[in-house]
Amino acid sequence: MTEQAPRIPSTHHPLAGEQMNGAEMVVQVLADEGVDTVFGYSGGAILPTYDAVFRYNERHRHDDGGDPMQLIVPANEQGAGFMAAGYARSTGKVGVFLVTSGPGATNTVTPIRDCMADSVPVVAITGQVARGAMGTDAFQEAPIVNIMGNCAKHVFLITRPEDVEATMRTAFEVARSGRPGPVVVDLPKDVQNWVGEFRGEGLLDIRGYRQRMESLRQAKLSERKCRQFFELLGHSSRPLLYVGGGVINSDAGDALTEFAHAFGVPVVTTVMGLGAIDTTDDLSLHMLGMHGTAYANYAVEDCDFIIAVGSRFDDRVAAKAELFAPMAEHVAHIDIDAAEIGKVKMVDWAHVGDAGRSLRQLVEFGRHEGFRRDFGPWLEHVRGLREKYPMNFDRDNPLIQPQHVLELLNGLTKGDAIVSTGVGQHQMFAAQYLDFHRPRQWLTSGSMGTMGFGLPAAIGAQFAHPDALVIDVDGDGSIRMNLGEMETVTTYNLPVKILLLNNSCDGMVRQWQRLYFEDRFSASDKSLHRKDFVKAAESDGFAFARRITDKSELADALEAFVSFAGPAFLEVVVDPDAGVYPMVGPGMSYREMVTGEHIGSRDHGEPDDRSDRLSQSEMF
Repeated sequence: MTEQAPRIPSTHHPLAGEQMNGAEMVVQVLADEGVDTVFGYSGGAILPTYDAVFRYNERHRHDDGGDPMQLIVPANEQGAGFMAAGYARSTGKVGVFLVTSGPGATNTVTPIRDCMADSVPVVAITGQVARGAMGTDAFQEAPIVNIMGNCAKHVFLITRPEDVEATMRTAFEVARSGRPGPVVVDLPKDVQNWVGEFRGEGLLDIRGYRQRMESLRQAKLSERKCRQFFELLGHSSRPLLYVGGGVINSDAGDALTEFAHAFGVPVVTTVMGLGAIDTTDDLSLHMLGMHGTAYANYAVEDCDFIIAVGSRFDDRVAAKAELFAPMAEHVAHIDIDAAEIGKVKMVDWAHVGDAGRSLRQLVEFGRHEGFRRDFGPWLEHVRGLREKYPMNFDRDNPLIQPQHVLELLNGLTKGDAIVSTGVGQHQMFAAQYLDFHRPRQWLTSGSMGTMGFGLPAAIGAQFAHPDALVIDVDGDGSIRMNLGEMETVTTYNLPVKILLLNNSCDGMVRQWQRLYFEDRFSASDKSLHRKDFVKAAESDGFAFARRITDKSELADALEAFVSFAGPAFLEVVVDPDAGVYPMVGPGMSYREMVTGEHIGSRDHGEPDDRSDRLSQSEMF
């Protein structure tokens, strides 16, 4: 993982020995950890820490008048959590948010669980009532340890004021180490007001955890295991890299690309792994899974050796594990989390360790041993799949197709934008039709699928990358969840671009209702809702706020939208009946994938000569 800033050794900390209250110690540790942006909403139980941030900034004001520790106020605490997540996902650093007790803290449960599910490092500091009032149902009291215990990587409740420093430092250590995740620090108000000596050093004694992390850091592929891996690769004719978000979390994108090119192995990625390899790379087959490209899924059907790296065979990829990659004679798995090995799919070779380090060791061993294997016929085969079954949609429909919007946007951004999304059809269209040249450009709620994620995540990413083009691709259902954060965009004059694909429904729910519930659109039809999103954007101060309903106006509007200098909002009214295809139905195999009317299929539609299908006896 990329760390924020090296800790200052205790013997050199200029403030060691000074008297501080607990809140000031919290803020000083944040500064020592390199935190430059904190997202949060104030309240009574956290006011001492907010005051400490204010006073810290007064003392350390930049020459240009800017605050060394930006304090960003959202419309809702959930927004603060997702802003911190967007910051963390786009940088690899630990995101931080700061909220009050009771409802302030409970409003962050969803982002905490979202970060846990997608392995995102954040530290949430929640105010708590004074220790003497805990357990009395005091005003704005909530049992955060109990509530967050099953949602976070770890929860700390500080009951000894002397532990404030060590707890805060340890929270960052736990959040960023191993498999990253969210850590919650519950901070009673009287602990914030307590005054003591700042030591400038110290961590909590979490010996067992540190021993496990040290084992991971020391984990090295032995010569025997490297040789075993290359024996499997040498016996393979059709190897395939199956790559997940763990490659991005470990900053292993370069190592992955080097491995793929060193040995000529094509790559499919999960929705969380997009950007791990440049999606325009000749070896990239883009996304696999429920809504993966047809050619990626067919490659999975045809491969004989799956090499899983930082991926977990989840239900959106392997709904039935026994049907996933049915022709694969062997499965290898590299992951930082031992619990993922063999959890869903049995493997023949595995290594628990950092993805980047592991891939680099394999490359070094393979080159040193002079490994050679000609996968040329296999590469020609997968290129043929890509040419024969490309992504496509109803290009002749007079209504604006959402795929067309994303295709045009991709032509403008050329794979260089940071893109966040809400959750639903628009999320999958964006995943299918946008390119990403680098890791950490694609920010989406993968495992939890949290509607309302896109806009606050874009805000967090824009604060982390003030000069980058940041676009939130959203849906009318998702954006309503955190619509108040549109005002946050203009409050801070962020050049965030909000592209709203409005189909007047919960599109993915509607698609499932059409396929599996005989067109009974229960609660998914939003056509009677009266929200005027353009007026809402204008009322929040967006100087660029437009609605497009005519297909002929789309290209010019998108170009103006992307090139606008400040915050921009573009609503595109799209076909409510547009479906996301390909689609692998729940519990089905890739062989049963539905490609729709406009993407070729091996079993349905054109082309259908099946000349590209491999049989068990066809070996390269």
